[in-house]
Amino acid sequence: MSTSDLALEQPDAQLQHDSSITVDKAVSLTLSSDSLLVLDERSNHKSNRGCCAPCKSNIDSPKTVAISLYNILDAEINPTSLVITYAEHSHKDDVTVTALRYKIGDKEKPAVEAWMARLLDLAYGAAERRKRLKVLINPHGGKGNAASLYQKYAAPIFAAARCQLDVQATEYNGHAIKIAEELDIDAYDTVVCCSGDGLPYEVFNGLGKRPNGREALARVAVALLPCGSGNGLTWNCFGTGSNSIAALGIVKGLRTPLDLVSVTQKDSRTLSFLSQSFGIVAESDLATEHIRWMGAQRFTYGFLVRLLRRTVWPCDLAIKVVLDDKQAIKEHYRSYRLKGDEDADSLSDQKRIDAARKSPELPELQFGTVQDELPGDWETVPGETMGNFYAGNMAIMSKDTNFFPASLPNDGLMDVVTIDGNVSRSTSLKMMTEIETGGFFDMPEVKIRKAMAYRLVPRQKEGYISIDGERVPFEAFQCEVHPGLGTVLSKSKRIYEAEGPR
Repeated sequence: MSTSDLALEQPDAQLQHDSSITVDKAVSLTLSSDSLLVLDERSNHKSNRGCCAPCKSNIDSPKTVAISLYNILDAEINPTSLVITYAEHSHKDDVTVTALRYKIGDKEKPAVEAWMARLLDLAYGAAERRKRLKVLINPHGGKGNAASLYQKYAAPIFAAARCQLDVQATEYNGHAIKIAEELDIDAYDTVVCCSGDGLPYEVFNGLGKRPNGREALARVAVALLPCGSGNGLTWNCFGTGSNSIAALGIVKGLRTPLDLVSVTQKDSRTLSFLSQSFGIVAESDLATEHIRWMGAQRFTYGFLVRLLRRTVWPCDLAIKVVLDDKQAIKEHYRSYRLKGDEDADSLSDQKRIDAARKSPELPELQFGTVQDELPGDWETVPGETMGNFYAGNMAIMSKDTNFFPASLPNDGLMDVVTIDGNVSRSTSLKMMTEIETGGFFDMPEVKIRKAMAYRLVPRQKEGYISIDGERVPFEAFQCEVHPGLGTVLSKSKRIYEAEGPR
Protein backbone atom coordinates (compact mmCIF):
# COMPACT_ATOMS: atom_id res chain seq x y z
CA MET A 1 0.00 0.00 0.00
CA SER A 2 1.35 3.44 -0.93
CA THR A 3 1.69 6.38 1.45
CA SER A 4 -0.98 8.14 -0.58
CA ASP A 5 -3.38 5.25 0.05
CA LEU A 6 -2.62 5.42 3.77
CA ALA A 7 -3.28 9.13 3.81
CA LEU A 8 -6.69 8.61 2.24
CA GLU A 9 -7.66 5.67 4.46
CA GLN A 10 -6.52 7.24 7.74
CA PRO A 11 -7.42 10.96 7.50
CA ASP A 12 -7.79 11.52 11.23
CA ALA A 13 -4.32 10.17 12.01
CA GLN A 14 -2.64 11.90 9.10
CA LEU A 15 -4.37 15.28 9.13
CA GLN A 16 -4.58 16.28 12.80
CA HIS A 17 -1.81 18.88 12.39
CA ASP A 18 -2.42 19.76 8.76
CA SER A 19 -3.00 23.09 7.08
CA SER A 20 -5.92 23.48 4.67
CA ILE A 21 -7.21 26.17 2.36
CA THR A 22 -10.21 26.40 0.06
CA VAL A 23 -9.78 27.75 -3.45
CA ASP A 24 -12.06 28.14 -6.44
CA LYS A 25 -14.98 28.16 -3.95
CA ALA A 26 -15.18 24.37 -3.48
CA VAL A 27 -11.69 22.88 -3.78
CA SER A 28 -9.97 21.95 -0.51
CA LEU A 29 -6.16 21.67 -0.50
CA THR A 30 -4.78 19.94 2.58
CA LEU A 31 -1.17 19.33 3.60
CA SER A 32 -0.51 16.04 5.32
CA SER A 33 2.85 14.76 6.54
CA ASP A 34 3.72 13.34 3.14
CA SER A 35 1.02 14.37 0.66
CA LEU A 36 -1.02 17.18 -0.79
CA LEU A 37 -4.66 16.08 -0.64
CA VAL A 38 -7.01 17.67 -3.18
CA LEU A 39 -10.76 17.40 -2.51
CA ASP A 40 -12.85 18.87 -5.33
CA GLU A 41 -16.50 19.20 -4.37
CA ARG A 42 -17.64 21.23 -7.33
CA SER A 43 -20.60 19.74 -9.17
CA ASN A 44 -19.81 18.44 -12.63
CA HIS A 45 -16.23 19.55 -12.08
CA LYS A 46 -13.68 19.24 -14.78
CA SER A 47 -10.00 18.82 -14.23
CA ASN A 48 -7.93 21.88 -13.51
CA ARG A 49 -4.83 19.85 -14.11
CA GLY A 50 -2.85 21.40 -16.91
CA CYS A 51 0.28 20.36 -18.66
CA CYS A 52 3.64 22.00 -18.82
CA ALA A 53 4.74 20.76 -22.21
CA PRO A 54 5.72 18.10 -22.86
CA CYS A 55 3.26 16.32 -20.56
CA LYS A 56 -0.01 14.44 -20.63
CA SER A 57 -3.30 15.89 -21.86
CA ASN A 58 -5.99 17.14 -19.50
CA ILE A 59 -8.29 14.42 -18.25
CA ASP A 60 -11.32 14.31 -15.97
CA SER A 61 -10.10 14.64 -12.41
CA PRO A 62 -11.07 12.21 -9.68
CA LYS A 63 -12.89 13.87 -6.80
CA THR A 64 -10.03 13.19 -4.39
CA VAL A 65 -6.37 13.20 -5.37
CA ALA A 66 -3.30 12.57 -3.21
CA ILE A 67 -0.01 13.93 -4.55
CA SER A 68 3.23 13.00 -2.81
CA LEU A 69 5.04 16.05 -1.46
CA TYR A 70 8.23 14.58 -2.94
CA ASN A 71 6.69 15.09 -6.39
CA ILE A 72 5.79 18.76 -5.85
CA LEU A 73 8.10 20.87 -8.01
CA ASP A 74 6.90 24.45 -7.58
CA ALA A 75 3.97 26.71 -6.72
CA GLU A 76 3.19 30.30 -7.65
CA ILE A 77 0.42 32.84 -7.56
CA ASN A 78 -0.31 34.71 -10.77
CA PRO A 79 -2.81 37.61 -10.95
CA THR A 80 -5.86 35.34 -10.82
CA SER A 81 -4.77 31.80 -9.93
CA LEU A 82 -2.76 29.47 -7.73
CA VAL A 83 -0.61 27.16 -9.86
CA ILE A 84 0.98 24.04 -8.35
CA THR A 85 3.39 22.12 -10.57
CA TYR A 86 4.27 18.51 -9.86
CA ALA A 87 5.74 15.37 -11.41
CA GLU A 88 2.97 12.89 -12.10
CA HIS A 89 3.67 9.20 -12.68
CA SER A 90 2.64 8.49 -16.24
CA HIS A 91 3.71 4.89 -15.65
CA LYS A 92 6.04 3.00 -13.31
CA ASP A 93 9.29 4.24 -14.83
CA ASP A 94 8.41 7.75 -15.91
CA VAL A 95 7.04 11.02 -14.58
CA THR A 96 5.75 13.99 -16.54
CA VAL A 97 5.17 17.60 -15.54
CA THR A 98 1.58 18.45 -14.67
CA ALA A 99 -0.03 21.52 -13.09
CA LEU A 100 -3.03 22.26 -10.89
CA ARG A 101 -4.66 25.66 -11.46
CA TYR A 102 -7.28 27.21 -9.21
CA LYS A 103 -8.83 30.66 -9.28
CA ILE A 104 -8.30 32.88 -6.24
CA GLY A 105 -9.51 36.35 -5.37
CA ASP A 106 -7.48 39.29 -4.09
CA LYS A 107 -8.79 38.85 -0.55
CA GLU A 108 -7.64 35.20 -0.52
CA LYS A 109 -4.08 35.89 -1.68
CA PRO A 110 -2.41 36.54 1.72
CA ALA A 111 -3.71 33.27 3.18
CA VAL A 112 -2.89 31.38 -0.01
CA GLU A 113 0.64 32.81 -0.04
CA ALA A 114 1.25 31.63 3.53
CA TRP A 115 -0.14 28.19 2.71
CA MET A 116 1.95 27.99 -0.47
CA ALA A 117 5.11 28.82 1.48
CA ARG A 118 4.37 25.97 3.85
CA LEU A 119 3.69 23.63 0.92
CA LEU A 120 7.12 24.34 -0.56
CA ASP A 121 8.84 24.05 2.83
CA LEU A 122 7.35 20.59 3.28
CA ALA A 123 7.93 19.60 -0.34
CA TYR A 124 11.65 20.39 -0.27
CA GLY A 125 12.60 19.94 3.36
CA ALA A 126 16.40 20.07 3.61
CA ALA A 127 16.87 19.96 -0.18
CA GLU A 128 18.11 23.04 -2.01
CA ARG A 129 15.47 24.72 -4.15
CA ARG A 130 16.06 26.03 -7.67
CA LYS A 131 19.44 24.33 -7.91
CA ARG A 132 22.12 25.81 -10.15
CA LEU A 133 23.00 22.96 -12.49
CA LYS A 134 25.94 22.57 -14.84
CA VAL A 135 24.65 19.90 -17.24
CA LEU A 136 27.23 17.91 -19.21
CA ILE A 137 25.96 15.77 -22.07
CA ASN A 138 28.10 13.01 -23.52
CA PRO A 139 26.90 12.90 -27.15
CA HIS A 140 27.96 9.25 -27.37
CA GLY A 141 26.07 8.22 -24.22
CA GLY A 142 22.85 6.20 -24.39
CA LYS A 143 23.78 4.71 -27.78
CA GLY A 144 24.14 8.29 -28.98
CA ASN A 145 20.77 9.36 -27.55
CA ALA A 146 21.91 11.17 -24.39
CA ALA A 147 20.99 14.63 -25.71
CA SER A 148 17.50 13.57 -26.78
CA LEU A 149 16.95 11.68 -23.51
CA TYR A 150 17.85 14.82 -21.59
CA GLN A 151 15.60 17.08 -23.64
CA LYS A 152 12.61 14.72 -23.52
CA TYR A 153 12.72 13.48 -19.93
CA ALA A 154 14.91 15.67 -17.72
CA ALA A 155 14.77 19.22 -19.10
CA PRO A 156 11.01 19.66 -18.43
CA ILE A 157 11.47 18.56 -14.79
CA PHE A 158 14.36 20.97 -14.24
CA ALA A 159 12.48 23.82 -15.91
CA ALA A 160 9.33 23.23 -13.86
CA ALA A 161 11.42 23.26 -10.67
CA ARG A 162 13.00 26.55 -11.84
CA CYS A 163 16.52 25.21 -11.79
CA GLN A 164 19.19 27.45 -13.31
CA LEU A 165 20.72 25.53 -16.21
CA ASP A 166 23.99 25.72 -18.10
CA VAL A 167 24.10 22.89 -20.66
CA GLN A 168 27.29 21.84 -22.45
CA ALA A 169 28.20 18.84 -24.62
CA THR A 170 31.53 17.13 -24.04
CA GLU A 171 33.69 16.99 -27.15
CA TYR A 172 36.28 14.32 -26.42
CA ASN A 173 37.33 11.69 -23.92
CA GLY A 174 38.53 13.49 -20.80
CA HIS A 175 36.81 16.78 -21.68
CA ALA A 176 34.74 16.67 -18.46
CA ILE A 177 37.99 16.59 -16.45
CA LYS A 178 39.02 19.92 -18.01
CA ILE A 179 35.54 21.41 -17.55
CA ALA A 180 35.45 20.45 -13.86
CA GLU A 181 39.01 21.62 -13.31
CA GLU A 182 38.11 25.08 -14.65
CA LEU A 183 34.56 25.25 -13.23
CA ASP A 184 33.43 28.36 -11.35
CA ILE A 185 32.48 26.62 -8.12
CA ASP A 186 30.71 29.75 -6.89
CA ALA A 187 28.27 29.57 -9.81
CA TYR A 188 26.98 25.98 -9.53
CA ASP A 189 25.58 23.68 -6.87
CA THR A 190 25.73 20.48 -8.91
CA VAL A 191 27.30 19.04 -12.04
CA VAL A 192 24.75 16.78 -13.75
CA CYS A 193 26.21 14.17 -16.10
CA CYS A 194 24.05 12.83 -18.94
CA SER A 195 26.07 9.70 -19.58
CA GLY A 196 27.14 6.48 -17.95
CA ASP A 197 29.45 6.38 -14.94
CA GLY A 198 32.42 7.52 -17.03
CA LEU A 199 31.51 11.21 -16.95
CA PRO A 200 31.05 11.39 -13.14
CA TYR A 201 34.46 9.70 -12.87
CA GLU A 202 35.94 12.49 -14.97
CA VAL A 203 34.13 15.21 -13.01
CA PHE A 204 35.31 13.93 -9.63
CA ASN A 205 38.86 13.79 -10.94
CA GLY A 206 38.64 17.23 -12.56
CA LEU A 207 37.44 18.76 -9.29
CA GLY A 208 40.17 16.89 -7.44
CA LYS A 209 42.93 18.18 -9.75
CA ARG A 210 42.28 21.79 -8.77
CA PRO A 211 44.64 23.48 -6.28
CA ASN A 212 41.58 23.68 -4.00
CA GLY A 213 40.44 20.16 -4.85
CA ARG A 214 39.11 19.29 -1.42
CA GLU A 215 37.05 22.49 -1.28
CA ALA A 216 35.68 21.96 -4.80
CA LEU A 217 34.67 18.38 -4.02
CA ALA A 218 32.89 19.53 -0.86
CA ARG A 219 31.04 22.40 -2.50
CA VAL A 220 29.97 20.94 -5.86
CA ALA A 221 27.77 17.85 -5.90
CA VAL A 222 27.94 15.33 -8.74
CA ALA A 223 24.80 13.66 -10.12
CA LEU A 224 23.98 11.34 -13.01
CA LEU A 225 21.12 11.15 -15.49
CA PRO A 226 21.32 7.50 -16.63
CA CYS A 227 22.40 7.33 -20.27
CA GLY A 228 24.98 4.52 -20.13
CA SER A 229 25.28 0.78 -19.56
CA GLY A 230 25.73 0.61 -15.78
CA ASN A 231 24.57 3.95 -14.33
CA GLY A 232 25.68 2.92 -10.85
CA LEU A 233 25.59 6.45 -9.42
CA THR A 234 21.90 6.85 -10.29
CA TRP A 235 20.87 3.43 -9.00
CA ASN A 236 22.62 4.00 -5.67
CA CYS A 237 21.44 7.55 -5.08
CA PHE A 238 17.92 7.41 -6.51
CA GLY A 239 17.12 3.71 -7.03
CA THR A 240 16.14 4.12 -10.66
CA GLY A 241 17.31 3.78 -14.24
CA SER A 242 14.71 6.30 -15.45
CA ASN A 243 15.83 9.70 -16.70
CA SER A 244 12.72 11.56 -15.57
CA ILE A 245 12.66 9.95 -12.10
CA ALA A 246 16.38 10.62 -11.75
CA ALA A 247 15.75 14.27 -12.73
CA LEU A 248 13.13 14.48 -9.99
CA GLY A 249 15.67 12.91 -7.63
CA ILE A 250 18.19 15.62 -8.52
CA VAL A 251 15.62 18.36 -7.93
CA LYS A 252 14.77 16.90 -4.51
CA GLY A 253 18.22 15.45 -3.78
CA LEU A 254 19.94 15.98 -0.43
CA ARG A 255 23.61 16.97 -0.41
CA THR A 256 25.38 13.82 0.77
CA PRO A 257 29.05 13.37 1.73
CA LEU A 258 30.59 10.51 -0.24
CA ASP A 259 33.74 8.56 0.51
CA LEU A 260 36.19 8.76 -2.38
CA VAL A 261 39.15 6.46 -2.97
CA SER A 262 42.63 7.54 -4.05
CA VAL A 263 44.13 5.13 -6.58
CA THR A 264 47.90 5.35 -7.05
CA GLN A 265 49.88 3.75 -9.88
CA LYS A 266 53.55 4.64 -10.34
CA ASP A 267 53.52 8.44 -10.17
CA SER A 268 49.78 8.94 -10.79
CA ARG A 269 46.92 9.55 -8.35
CA THR A 270 43.29 9.40 -9.42
CA LEU A 271 39.98 9.35 -7.55
CA SER A 272 37.42 6.55 -7.62
CA PHE A 273 33.79 6.94 -6.54
CA LEU A 274 32.28 3.58 -7.50
CA SER A 275 34.54 0.51 -7.68
CA GLN A 276 37.85 -1.08 -8.59
CA SER A 277 38.05 -4.54 -10.12
CA PHE A 278 40.65 -7.10 -11.20
CA GLY A 279 39.89 -10.51 -12.62
CA ILE A 280 36.65 -11.76 -14.10
CA VAL A 281 34.58 -8.64 -13.36
CA ALA A 282 37.17 -6.31 -14.90
CA GLU A 283 37.38 -8.44 -18.04
CA SER A 284 33.58 -8.75 -18.22
CA ASP A 285 33.40 -4.97 -18.23
CA LEU A 286 36.40 -3.80 -20.23
CA ALA A 287 36.75 -6.65 -22.73
CA THR A 288 33.15 -6.13 -23.91
CA GLU A 289 33.46 -2.53 -25.09
CA HIS A 290 32.83 -3.73 -28.65
CA ILE A 291 29.32 -4.88 -27.71
CA ARG A 292 28.12 -1.78 -25.86
CA TRP A 293 24.99 -1.96 -28.03
CA MET A 294 23.84 -4.78 -25.75
CA GLY A 295 23.52 -2.36 -22.82
CA ALA A 296 23.88 -3.82 -19.33
CA GLN A 297 23.50 -7.34 -20.76
CA ARG A 298 27.05 -7.16 -22.10
CA PHE A 299 28.35 -7.59 -18.53
CA THR A 300 26.44 -10.87 -18.18
CA TYR A 301 27.62 -12.03 -21.58
CA GLY A 302 31.22 -11.18 -20.76
CA PHE A 303 31.00 -12.92 -17.40
CA LEU A 304 29.66 -16.12 -18.93
CA VAL A 305 32.31 -16.20 -21.67
CA ARG A 306 35.13 -15.83 -19.15
CA LEU A 307 33.50 -18.24 -16.72
CA LEU A 308 33.67 -21.03 -19.27
CA ARG A 309 37.44 -20.54 -19.48
CA ARG A 310 37.88 -20.88 -15.71
CA THR A 311 40.76 -18.44 -15.82
CA VAL A 312 42.66 -17.32 -12.72
CA TRP A 313 44.39 -13.97 -12.28
CA PRO A 314 47.31 -14.47 -9.87
CA CYS A 315 48.31 -11.44 -7.84
CA ASP A 316 49.87 -10.27 -4.59
CA LEU A 317 47.28 -8.67 -2.33
CA ALA A 318 47.53 -6.90 1.02
CA ILE A 319 44.62 -5.20 2.81
CA LYS A 320 44.25 -2.80 5.74
CA VAL A 321 41.31 -4.73 7.19
CA VAL A 322 38.85 -3.20 9.67
CA LEU A 323 36.10 -5.86 9.65
CA ASP A 324 36.32 -9.35 8.17
CA ASP A 325 33.47 -11.16 9.91
CA LYS A 326 30.21 -11.14 7.95
CA GLN A 327 28.05 -10.87 11.04
CA ALA A 328 30.11 -7.94 12.32
CA ILE A 329 29.79 -6.28 8.90
CA LYS A 330 26.01 -6.71 9.04
CA GLU A 331 25.90 -5.16 12.50
CA HIS A 332 28.03 -2.25 11.30
CA TYR A 333 25.59 -1.64 8.44
CA ARG A 334 22.49 -1.91 10.63
CA SER A 335 23.80 0.39 13.34
CA TYR A 336 24.72 3.00 10.74
CA ARG A 337 21.31 2.68 9.06
CA LEU A 338 19.50 3.24 12.36
CA LYS A 339 21.44 6.35 13.33
CA GLY A 340 19.43 9.51 13.71
CA ASP A 341 20.03 12.50 11.49
CA GLU A 342 22.14 14.24 14.14
CA ASP A 343 24.40 11.22 14.58
CA ALA A 344 24.69 10.53 10.86
CA ASP A 345 25.32 14.17 10.03
CA SER A 346 27.55 15.09 12.96
CA LEU A 347 29.52 17.34 10.61
CA SER A 348 27.02 19.59 8.85
CA ASP A 349 27.40 20.39 5.19
CA GLN A 350 28.43 23.97 5.89
CA LYS A 351 30.97 22.93 8.52
CA ARG A 352 32.40 20.40 6.06
CA ILE A 353 32.76 23.14 3.43
CA ASP A 354 34.32 25.52 5.96
CA ALA A 355 36.85 22.86 6.98
CA ALA A 356 37.69 22.23 3.31
CA ARG A 357 38.29 25.94 2.76
CA LYS A 358 40.83 25.96 5.58
CA SER A 359 42.65 22.95 4.09
CA PRO A 360 41.66 23.15 0.41
CA GLU A 361 44.14 20.67 -1.08
CA LEU A 362 43.37 16.97 -1.46
CA PRO A 363 44.04 15.04 1.76
CA GLU A 364 47.49 13.52 2.12
CA LEU A 365 47.84 9.78 1.61
CA GLN A 366 47.84 8.17 5.04
CA PHE A 367 49.39 4.95 3.73
CA GLY A 368 51.62 6.40 1.03
CA THR A 369 51.58 5.25 -2.58
CA VAL A 370 51.97 1.91 -4.30
CA GLN A 371 55.70 2.62 -4.58
CA ASP A 372 56.22 2.97 -0.82
CA GLU A 373 57.07 0.17 1.57
CA LEU A 374 54.04 -1.95 2.46
CA PRO A 375 52.75 -1.14 5.97
CA GLY A 376 53.50 -3.94 8.42
CA ASP A 377 49.99 -4.21 9.90
CA TRP A 378 48.24 -5.02 6.62
CA GLU A 379 46.78 -8.49 6.09
CA THR A 380 48.41 -10.49 3.29
CA VAL A 381 45.81 -12.38 1.26
CA PRO A 382 46.79 -15.43 -0.85
CA GLY A 383 46.31 -14.49 -4.51
CA GLU A 384 47.84 -17.35 -6.50
CA THR A 385 44.43 -18.52 -7.69
CA MET A 386 42.51 -15.25 -7.59
CA GLY A 387 39.35 -15.47 -9.65
CA ASN A 388 37.75 -12.18 -8.79
CA PHE A 389 38.84 -9.12 -6.85
CA TYR A 390 36.21 -6.42 -6.53
CA ALA A 391 36.26 -3.41 -4.20
CA GLY A 392 33.37 -0.97 -3.99
CA ASN A 393 32.27 2.11 -2.10
CA MET A 394 28.77 1.94 -3.57
CA ALA A 395 26.31 -0.94 -3.33
CA ILE A 396 24.84 -1.27 -6.84
CA MET A 397 27.10 -1.55 -9.86
CA SER A 398 24.31 -1.68 -12.45
CA LYS A 399 20.64 -2.67 -12.55
CA ASP A 400 19.96 -5.78 -10.39
CA THR A 401 23.62 -6.07 -9.33
CA ASN A 402 23.65 -5.17 -5.65
CA PHE A 403 27.19 -6.49 -5.34
CA PHE A 404 28.10 -4.69 -2.10
CA PRO A 405 24.90 -4.66 -0.01
CA ALA A 406 26.72 -3.57 3.16
CA SER A 407 28.32 -0.56 1.47
CA LEU A 408 27.59 2.89 2.93
CA PRO A 409 28.12 6.37 1.47
CA ASN A 410 30.20 7.82 4.28
CA ASP A 411 31.56 5.29 6.77
CA GLY A 412 35.19 5.70 5.73
CA LEU A 413 35.41 2.09 4.54
CA MET A 414 35.24 0.23 1.24
CA ASP A 415 33.93 -3.29 0.79
CA VAL A 416 36.44 -5.76 -0.67
CA VAL A 417 35.23 -9.03 -2.21
CA THR A 418 37.62 -11.84 -3.14
CA ILE A 419 36.64 -15.13 -4.77
CA ASP A 420 38.95 -18.04 -5.56
CA GLY A 421 39.26 -18.83 -9.26
CA ASN A 422 38.98 -22.57 -8.64
CA VAL A 423 35.35 -22.56 -7.54
CA SER A 424 33.18 -24.73 -9.76
CA ARG A 425 31.30 -23.33 -12.74
CA SER A 426 28.00 -24.24 -11.10
CA THR A 427 28.94 -22.23 -8.00
CA SER A 428 29.98 -19.28 -10.15
CA LEU A 429 26.68 -19.39 -12.02
CA LYS A 430 24.82 -19.54 -8.71
CA MET A 431 26.69 -16.44 -7.58
CA MET A 432 25.28 -14.52 -10.53
CA THR A 433 21.69 -15.34 -9.58
CA GLU A 434 22.33 -14.83 -5.87
CA ILE A 435 23.50 -11.24 -6.48
CA GLU A 436 20.01 -10.39 -7.71
CA THR A 437 18.17 -12.34 -5.00
CA GLY A 438 20.34 -11.10 -2.13
CA GLY A 439 22.02 -14.38 -1.19
CA PHE A 440 25.45 -13.56 -2.62
CA PHE A 441 26.74 -11.93 0.58
CA ASP A 442 26.27 -15.10 2.67
CA MET A 443 27.74 -17.61 0.21
CA PRO A 444 30.72 -19.34 1.90
CA GLU A 445 32.84 -18.99 -1.25
CA VAL A 446 32.51 -15.19 -1.08
CA LYS A 447 35.03 -13.49 1.22
CA ILE A 448 34.06 -9.94 2.22
CA ARG A 449 36.14 -7.46 4.19
CA LYS A 450 35.60 -3.82 5.12
CA ALA A 451 38.88 -2.02 4.63
CA MET A 452 40.59 1.35 4.73
CA ALA A 453 43.16 0.55 2.05
CA TYR A 454 44.71 -2.23 -0.04
CA ARG A 455 47.48 -2.92 -2.53
CA LEU A 456 47.21 -5.30 -5.49
CA VAL A 457 50.15 -6.35 -7.66
CA PRO A 458 49.32 -8.44 -10.77
CA ARG A 459 51.67 -11.31 -11.52
CA GLN A 460 50.79 -11.50 -15.21
CA LYS A 461 52.00 -9.08 -17.87
CA GLU A 462 48.65 -8.47 -19.55
CA GLY A 463 45.08 -8.15 -18.37
CA TYR A 464 42.45 -5.70 -17.21
CA ILE A 465 42.06 -3.40 -14.24
CA SER A 466 38.89 -1.33 -14.06
CA ILE A 467 38.45 1.84 -12.00
CA ASP A 468 34.82 3.03 -12.07
CA GLY A 469 34.43 1.18 -15.37
CA GLU A 470 37.45 2.89 -16.93
CA ARG A 471 40.50 0.93 -18.04
CA VAL A 472 43.79 1.83 -16.34
CA PRO A 473 47.29 0.40 -16.94
CA PHE A 474 47.70 -3.25 -15.98
CA GLU A 475 50.18 -2.69 -13.18
CA ALA A 476 50.37 -2.51 -9.40
CA PHE A 477 47.90 -0.17 -7.75
CA GLN A 478 47.07 0.94 -4.22
CA CYS A 479 43.78 2.34 -2.93
CA GLU A 480 42.95 4.37 0.16
CA VAL A 481 39.60 5.72 1.39
CA HIS A 482 39.03 9.39 2.19
CA PRO A 483 35.90 9.75 4.37
CA GLY A 484 33.32 12.16 2.95
CA LEU A 485 35.69 13.76 0.45
CA GLY A 486 33.14 13.97 -2.38
CA THR A 487 29.54 15.17 -2.56
CA VAL A 488 26.55 13.66 -4.34
CA LEU A 489 22.77 14.17 -4.26
CA SER A 490 20.69 11.34 -2.82
CA LYS A 491 17.29 10.51 -1.37
CA SER A 492 18.87 9.48 1.93
CA LYS A 493 22.03 10.97 3.42
CA ARG A 494 22.80 7.76 5.31
CA ILE A 495 22.28 4.78 3.01
CA TYR A 496 22.04 3.83 -0.65
CA GLU A 497 18.77 2.92 -2.39
CA ALA A 498 19.65 -0.77 -2.10
CA GLU A 499 18.67 -3.70 0.06
CA GLY A 500 21.18 -4.20 2.85
CA PRO A 501 22.62 -7.59 3.80
CA ARG A 502 20.08 -10.07 5.15
